Amino acid sequence: MRLLLHQLSFEQRIFWRSREAAVFVFVFPLLLYALLGTVYSGDIDGVPAEDVLLAGLLGYGAANTALGGLAITLVVRREAGVLKRLRSTPLPPGTYLAAVLVSTLLVFVLQSAALLALGRFAFGASAPANWLGFAGAIVLGVACFAGLGVGAASLIRSAEGVSAVVNVIILPMAFLSGSFGPTRDLPALLHELADVLPLTYFLEVVEGVYLDGDSLLAHLAALAVVAGWGAFGVAVAWRRFAWTPRSRAE
Repeated sequence: MRLLLHQLSFEQRIFWRSREAAVFVFVFPLLLYALLGTVYSGDIDGVPAEDVLLAGLLGYGAANTALGGLAITLVVRREAGVLKRLRSTPLPPGTYLAAVLVSTLLVFVLQSAALLALGRFAFGASAPANWLGFAGAIVLGVACFAGLGVGAASLIRSAEGVSAVVNVIILPMAFLSGSFGPTRDLPALLHELADVLPLTYFLEVVEGVYLDGDSLLAHLAALAVVAGWGAFGVAVAWRRFAWTPRSRAE
């Protein structure tokens, strides 16, 4: 536990000292909400627009923080030789990965609190209708997208292209899933594509607990899909994750 807490403290210091990471991972969803909040007004499908957008940006924030941020961090460290050097220290690999994952969770918790505060004080958004379910959704989102983030890091070969790859994955997924606004006018083909994306189902869970006050277990089918995607990412990482640089070895 002492090693975990020590590494967790280190991960937090590194994250907040990196301006690029702080802007891309933490600040960007807040900026998007501020921009979209000025575009949409009134109601969206009978629900205040500021609440719908806040739920959508919480979903995007989970994907951006856990999938995007984690993939970038692991690939950059792997290709710089940091992960390889860590294997020669007394720090167990499992403890290192646990510290990285818990650090990711802390960042998303703080980001969610910042989004709620921005929504409340700048746009008059509502508080979560089910706080306990909302907390569970935050943990679920980080677990699912962190699994996908580790899986993506296992497949991405170079540090130079990792940011482009994760953005190509996350931004279209967020658009199709409804993080940035209503998707009812999208072509049928795009709706069919959205129906297989993990963010679509995570947003169903978030909207249920945040907007409707549902229990976290009220959307079991969506939970199963989200968990399945997270497990898929872990399975990929189990087979392909590497601690040594790939661009130098191949």
